[in-house]
Amino acid sequence: MEYKPQPSSPTRVQVQPRLIIHGGAGNITPASLGPERYVAYRSSLLTIVSKAHTYLTTPTQSNYNSPSSSSKLPSALEAATYAVTLLEDNPLFNSGHGAVFTRDGINELEASVMVSRGQAKRGVGVTGLRHVRNPILLAKKVLEHGKDDLLGRGKKLDNNTGDGEPDVPSAQGHTLIHGPTAEKLARQYGLEMVDPSYFFTQKRWDEHVRALEREKREQQDLLGAGTASGVSATWSKDEYLPQGTVGAVALDVEGVICVATSTGGMTNKLTGRIGDTPVVGAGFWAEEWTEEGDPTSPHKNGSRNPLYSPGPAVVLSDALKRLIADCLPSPFLYTPTLQDSSGGLTTTRSIGVSGTGNGDSFFRVSAARTVGAIARYSSLPSVVALTKVAGPSGELQKSADDRWGKAGEGEGGIIGLELVVVRDASGNVVETRSDILQDYNCGGMFRAWIDEEGVAYARIFRKDQDISSSYVGEGRPEDPRFWSGEKI
Repeated sequence: MEYKPQPSSPTRVQVQPRLIIHGGAGNITPASLGPERYVAYRSSLLTIVSKAHTYLTTPTQSNYNSPSSSSKLPSALEAATYAVTLLEDNPLFNSGHGAVFTRDGINELEASVMVSRGQAKRGVGVTGLRHVRNPILLAKKVLEHGKDDLLGRGKKLDNNTGDGEPDVPSAQGHTLIHGPTAEKLARQYGLEMVDPSYFFTQKRWDEHVRALEREKREQQDLLGAGTASGVSATWSKDEYLPQGTVGAVALDVEGVICVATSTGGMTNKLTGRIGDTPVVGAGFWAEEWTEEGDPTSPHKNGSRNPLYSPGPAVVLSDALKRLIADCLPSPFLYTPTLQDSSGGLTTTRSIGVSGTGNGDSFFRVSAARTVGAIARYSSLPSVVALTKVAGPSGELQKSADDRWGKAGEGEGGIIGLELVVVRDASGNVVETRSDILQDYNCGGMFRAWIDEEGVAYARIFRKDQDISSSYVGEGRPEDPRFWSGEKI
């Protein structure tokens, strides 16, 4: 959707805020979910994405009389981290309250944030957390203190050492912070700390115990048959064991994209294991760059991702739509006639992506950064770049080699947003475009987003499976055979 630039500044642009979230990906099937859990996940996704989008597009009370519309609305950083706190607080998802357990029965949490521009550190991660109620808020604080920490001019935190506590006057110039040091920062920032029992849910504990017992049983069977053991308690071909994350990608009115990601890690991971979620370039990425011309123009070569074609939806209220309309510039009612690249066009592109799935596989291909690199250096639409990495037969899947489909390696998905701002030789904005990005290579991916009309969508499987056909044959999800895997 295109918007007129502000007449007072030829380079200033305001865009329509956008949002997409995910709640994990992996060996998810209708049979492993069942109708009740399917409805619970879909309802939660729709509720969370709608709340977060309302937050992103609603002015704060104190700024109603501000002459600048941009100052009325939350930033992408605020909106993305708000969405993730809602996911962290929901026990359906593998983060915060509802995180998976390590082999030793411990919850160890990780989180990260990154912005396309506007923050000195741009991206940070925190890991090995056992007491921080909302890990994403700790990552947000570390990012926000980044410039002062890098310049050494920030207010020294209340750093009482003793009883073996680490010396932590600030986050300094660090990008990735672990364990007791990260938790001391959280206390000094005034974040809510909880007893580890807060993260416990019976469902996750049952999954933890059941998977360990299955691993032991299968190993004994294999050894008895004289076969080398290769089974694992982190994945099952018959049951969805969480090995992914939650995440949100937000685009604010100023054109900044923020990625926020949080996880409990892989079911029955080793205590002390660090996954891709807090590592810049592996599980998350955001950046902005400028290109000559408009090489990704849909007027030339853009096809939209079929994963976000219309489906089951909820619509934001008319009152909210009017409120949003009051906050944003009036949209063009026409498609501008774009000049050829030789006429002096330049394009500023921004991208932000958040991954979910088998994190160790994301490491091998630097999955999130690779999406950005393909989009940037091949001048391809980001929707194409993302599918090359996370889609069926993409780089993630290839990383599993001949082990694909046997232990969860390579499984995963990625969500994201792209913003394109096209300017003429005088710096005037002639067009803006934003796209929701999403693809995955496994059974399913929990995800939800808001389209340009303010409509909320939630999906777990491919669009035809979620709307009008079963996982294995023709039929509707309300047909009980859909959930059993029986061909219809």
